[in-house]
Amino acid sequence: MSQEAPNLDFEGSTPYEDYVRADVLTHLQHTVSDDPGEMVFLVTSQVMELWFTVIVHEWETAARALREDRVGVAKDALKRSVRELEALNASWKPLAGLTPAQFNSYRGALGEGSGFQSAMYRRLEFLLGEKSASMLVPHRGTPRAHAELEKALHEPSLYDEAVRLLARRGYPIPETVLHRDVSRPYEPSPEVEAAWTDVYAGDQDGELARLGEALSDVAELVWRWRNDHLVATRRAMGAKTGTGGSAGVAWLEKRARKNVFPELWTARSYV
Repeated sequence: MSQEAPNLDFEGSTPYEDYVRADVLTHLQHTVSDDPGEMVFLVTSQVMELWFTVIVHEWETAARALREDRVGVAKDALKRSVRELEALNASWKPLAGLTPAQFNSYRGALGEGSGFQSAMYRRLEFLLGEKSASMLVPHRGTPRAHAELEKALHEPSLYDEAVRLLARRGYPIPETVLHRDVSRPYEPSPEVEAAWTDVYAGDQDGELARLGEALSDVAELVWRWRNDHLVATRRAMGAKTGTGGSAGVAWLEKRARKNVFPELWTARSYV
């Protein structure tokens, strides 16, 4: 055999399989209807869960780095997450053209299942500062997911860590913001807005300005994710009640109007 040929003879499974666990991943698809279109819905949902997982990893890395004043490490993690968010958002493409008839052909098989119940997506939202203790309730029956969410609920969000960094760099952030109950949703602050205004009015190549732009890139892609979700849902089911009993499009419209990292957007009006 030529020396250029790859090694094909292994004891047991291949090193690739040992690392990627492809055999596990490609046998996790168990459709519950006879509709051939269900497979792409199921696989796309599983792919989204994997992207949620890596994005949570990046944002937790960034939050920890900001807490330790390693801004460069945080920016690198945020930049990686931007590319990952772009891939996540592209996951809507296989579903974006679903007609109501196509979706209805297997929608009943979902029962009360809904992406709203995703524990990993909930961790992603918590890292954005959108906290709610009630969101732990659906996960009481899965102890590991519940414990991870409870931990995330009581930890500072990615944006909390960015605001605390501003305070350590000398910007006048109120104690009520710095020592707020981080298990509650983040609420905009005029003082935080003023701090970001000063950052953006200063050195555009400065470390904090570049951090602000990295966070803004994340926020923009989260907004696009929510709008793509809204459009795909509206196309597939109109204004009907969502799976799992949610308000469907009405709920998604409300979410799409909400800004992530709000003062990073409002501060731009004053620069």
